[in-house]
Amino acid sequence: MLDPVTLAQALIRCPSVTPDDSGAIGSLEAALAPLGFVCTRLRFEAPGTAPVDNLYARVGSDAPNFCFAGHTDVVPPGDASLWSADPFSAEIRDGLLHGRGAADMKSALAAFAAAAARHLQNPLRGSISLLVTGDEEGTAVNGTAKVLEWLADKGERIDHCIVGEPTAVAHAGDAIKIGRRGSMRVEISVRGVQGHTAYPQRALNPIPVLATLVARLAREPLDGGTPHFEPSTLVFTTFDVGNPAANVSPALARASANIRFNDLHTPEALVRRLRTAAAEVTHDLGGDIELDSNVGARPFLTKPGIFTDLLSRAIQSVTGRAPQLSTTGGTSDARFIKNYCPVAEVGLAGATMHKIDECVPVGEIEKLTAIYASILRSYFDSPIVSDA
Repeated sequence: MLDPVTLAQALIRCPSVTPDDSGAIGSLEAALAPLGFVCTRLRFEAPGTAPVDNLYARVGSDAPNFCFAGHTDVVPPGDASLWSADPFSAEIRDGLLHGRGAADMKSALAAFAAAAARHLQNPLRGSISLLVTGDEEGTAVNGTAKVLEWLADKGERIDHCIVGEPTAVAHAGDAIKIGRRGSMRVEISVRGVQGHTAYPQRALNPIPVLATLVARLAREPLDGGTPHFEPSTLVFTTFDVGNPAANVSPALARASANIRFNDLHTPEALVRRLRTAAAEVTHDLGGDIELDSNVGARPFLTKPGIFTDLLSRAIQSVTGRAPQLSTTGGTSDARFIKNYCPVAEVGLAGATMHKIDECVPVGEIEKLTAIYASILRSYFDSPIVSDA
């Protein structure tokens, strides 16, 4: 039997800061191979990016194929002297497993591997797979998306998937993430005419133009939310002029914003909305406004139904409480997986993720292992024919 805590410690002791693997995937592979998993290492790289190591492991050849997706890479620990112990020592103190990646998300990887080991004590009716990347905390260019493309090219199908991100609120399994809002960065540039501040009539100061547009966009709500999503938000992050002279009005002013949007919007529709507002402002005040946008993720929703009901019942059988369905938070690799199969996120609480002294209770790792084992048992006892 695999001990999830011991495996989590082994994974944490690999300082796998994106994009370095540092032996993390090898540690996971060493735990999975004796269980019968066929492990395939996949290294991808793209121009201008570092190569990334990924792993696809599968046991069984029949359908359905239930997949667990996760990542071995972690964010940098920062100043290690501020930690109470070496951030990669994986110490257990007072019932807490400490270390970078303890919450996000090496403990979940270990929990699923241990749950799979428990499930495989009995005959397997179908297949269990793990899709593990080392590029989730980075650009996400050479990770999950490319592994999924590789699987599609091979004709390999994933039927349902859970992602082990730390999406719980307080305790393992108290929430199921069934969707995520989209994310988009917007850059706004306003060009005017530089001039002497004593002769403003000879210039066109871009600052009031930009300020008017910023104020308008900041005060106008994008929507009121949906039954499953919070209201979309537009938050300005910069307002830059870069003008060192006190007696010169600048020729250029810039601002940046981040938009988190639900499934009432598409990036294209949001850009059209911004361009309409910009055109109306320049009509009144003059200037020339340029907009540039970059889409980090599109929103998605796994509608409540057979799959989410199965997950809820399996979790409640372990915890005694029905989990809440949630779409809060940032982005995850589920945004790629949703194009291939129904996906949801179930994991530990994320209160300490990315923080100094990141840690999780050992008991929560054991509980998450039991939750994953319950999900596997429920899934293969009652295979999902349709999510309609």
